[in-house]
Amino acid sequence: MASSSSTWWQSLFSPSKTLHCLKEYAFKTKGMVMKSSRDDKALTSLKEMENILGYKFKKKFLLQQAFTHSSYQGAESYERLEYVGDSILNFLISKQQFYMYPNLPPGSLTALRAANVDTEKLARVAVKYNFHKYLRHENPTLSKQIRVFTRALEKYPFHSYGLIDAPKTLADIVESTIGAIYVDSNSSIDATWEVAKILLVPMITPDMLQQNPVRKLNELCHKKKLKIRFRDKWSKLGVYEVLTGDQLIGRGEYKAKKEIAMNRAAEDACNNILNTMDDKNRITETEE
Repeated sequence: MASSSSTWWQSLFSPSKTLHCLKEYAFKTKGMVMKSSRDDKALTSLKEMENILGYKFKKKFLLQQAFTHSSYQGAESYERLEYVGDSILNFLISKQQFYMYPNLPPGSLTALRAANVDTEKLARVAVKYNFHKYLRHENPTLSKQIRVFTRALEKYPFHSYGLIDAPKTLADIVESTIGAIYVDSNSSIDATWEVAKILLVPMITPDMLQQNPVRKLNELCHKKKLKIRFRDKWSKLGVYEVLTGDQLIGRGEYKAKKEIAMNRAAEDACNNILNTMDDKNRITETEE
């Protein structure tokens, strides 16, 4: 009996058993440390975001949820807050513009509101205030999209009107943040607007409003009595071309999204038509 007890006692402290126990303890401890570190980082991020927004949340989980992408495991995503924020933001902009531009007809007000809350405009807000740095997600493709968009802003510092690809997620987290403030403030329109109106600066005004490149090209060609056509090479090359007769007057490339390639082709065609007209005018003036 003593021998059996001794064998059991020795096996408990055998090198292999001890090593297994140490590994298990280290794994659990590491998990606790990682969780603690993650929680500390999340808490710091919340405080930083409150400072950026100039709004202190009573329910901190709402702000955290507002920055949680659906790819992030183990937490509720921002989608419900985005749904609320989208509606509230449209209402706030409609209200502001209704009183700011009393002589503007409904169609113009609609276009102006759309420009101030479209995906690119809100994505620019997210980058300007570093929202993307606090976004919780586990999607490598999204990280790449955000980097590409951020670099593209250097070329188009205000708005590209359809020439660059703005990640919808960036616009979503602006809307979800607006939604989170609205819910946290007990549905206070005034409290929500105090934050939103600062985030959206600079606002697009009627004088600054521009057309989509394709529509701009069509109107220019109608005015100049030019017949054009688009040649679709997007499925194979990611390219759109604009031709008048057999002459190539515009080309746009963007493999990730067809609409942007078409917009770039239209913009290129507009610029080439206008440059050609300028050259002809200069020649005429010289001859005179």
